[in-house]
Formats: sequence, C-alpha cells, structure tokens
Amino acid sequence: MPHALERLKAYALLVRLHRPIGIYLLLWPTLWALWVAAEGWPRTDVLLIFVAGVVLMRSAGCAINDFADRNIDPHVARTRERPLAAGLVSPKEALGVALALCLAAFVLVLFLNRLTILLSLVAVVLAASYPFMKRLHYLPQVHLGAAFGWAVPMAFAAQTGEFPPTVAWLMFIATVLWATVYDTFYAMADREDDLRLGVKSTAILFGESDRMITGVLQLLLLWCLWLVGREAGLGLWYWLGLALAAGFALYQQYLIVERQPAACFRAFLNNHWFGAAVFGGVFLDYALRA
Repeated sequence: MPHALERLKAYALLVRLHRPIGIYLLLWPTLWALWVAAEGWPRTDVLLIFVAGVVLMRSAGCAINDFADRNIDPHVARTRERPLAAGLVSPKEALGVALALCLAAFVLVLFLNRLTILLSLVAVVLAASYPFMKRLHYLPQVHLGAAFGWAVPMAFAAQTGEFPPTVAWLMFIATVLWATVYDTFYAMADREDDLRLGVKSTAILFGESDRMITGVLQLLLLWCLWLVGREAGLGLWYWLGLALAAGFALYQQYLIVERQPAACFRAFLNNHWFGAAVFGGVFLDYALRA
C-alpha cells in the first residue's frame, strides 16, 4: 500500500494537480462558451462533463508534455524536479497515465451528442501534438491556443446540438490569441534556457519586440471579446467584466517591462484573473437579466 500511494503521489505531481493554473486557463473559455451557448446556466450534465473533461485533458497534456521534454527538463532549473525528469516516473508510465486520462475524457464525451464526439477527435489530436511543436516551429503557443480553444466549439455543440455559430468561432479566435499571449509570457521566463537548449517559442521569435507584439495581441483579444459580446447581445455587466480584464492586461504589460523571468511568470499567472473577469461579466449579465 505505501508503494501504491507513492506511485499515485508521483502521478499527481506528473499531471500538476498541485499547480492548477493550467486547469483554470482551460476552464475559463470553456465556461464562457457554455454560458453563452445556453444564454445562461447550461445543462447540468453538460457542465459537469466539461468541467471533468477540462481536468482530465489538462492533466493528460502535462503527462504528454513531460514525455516529450524528458531529455530537456533535467537541464532546466525550473523543471528538473518534475517526476519524469527526476526519475520518479518512467517514460512508459507517463504515456500510460496520459492514455488513461484521455480515455476517461473520451468516455465522458460519449454521453454527449454525435457532433460533439466528432469534434472531440480534433481536440485529442491538438492536445497530443502540441508538446512536440516546440521542436518544429516558433509558434507552439498558437498551437496551444488551438488546443485550449477547441473546447469552445465543442461546448456550443454539446449545449445546442448544432454546428457552432459565428460567436463560437469568434470566441475560439479570442482563446487562441489569449493563449498565445500568456504562453509567450511563460516562454519569456524560460527564454535563456530555451535558447541554450534549442527549444523554439514565440518569445524567441518576437525577440526585442515581445512587449509590443504581446500588447497588440492583447488589443486584438479584447476586440474579439467585444465582438463576442455584441454578437451574443450581452450588456452592461459583460462590458464591466471586459473592462476589468483590460485592466489585468495592462497590469501584465507592466509586469514584463523589465523582462525579469519571475515577473514574466507572474504575468502568466495573472491571466487566471483575466479569464475570471470575463466569465464574471458573462455570468452576471445572464443572471441579472430582468
């Protein structure tokens, strides 16, 4: 039994259950989509399935990511204590954990309609391929955005039973832009290690223009979310939530001014509050309607 508990603890660390920021960053756009699709509180079964799916797929993504980075993480101070890098979990175990979590998520999707099941196949491909993109091109952050954003059309399909409308694709684009921004902040914190190890990222691609480009992307993100609000007919509470989110975006730009790794990482973490502000606006707008 003690051995089994040690294995479970190692697996929990592998999938980052002690660091739920990734869950939040995937959860917020999923909740945006469910509430807008339902024009208020979504169906309980759909909500529970998607929340559980978010936890499972983010956890699976962490396991796949560590498998992909098994020869890199031991050489980076921030990641060398991860279970796979530290030798607490084998590569075969990491793949097994990822596969088990993906299968569990797929079983949940089988309780939804056929369109959502078909869309989920794209989600699996995006999630499984993302960790390997940093070796192929300088835009893995965009790939991450597509993987996280695919929850949006899936949520609309699950809630409405129909092909996602224009507002869903606007929200998908917003999520891609958002993930590109916050994962660039994350990559800015690791830029020196990535350059040394030959890992590609938007932080390296943008170079000295990183602050300007992330600022422009944040403006485009806010514009997309403004279009979402207009298309969905949202009102005052949503605009207040969006204004608060804009304030968080400005704060993030302030944090990265000196490009200090710790401050860049704080800017990444602050995006949890950006997503929460947008959801708070959506939730209150529907909840307080006459």
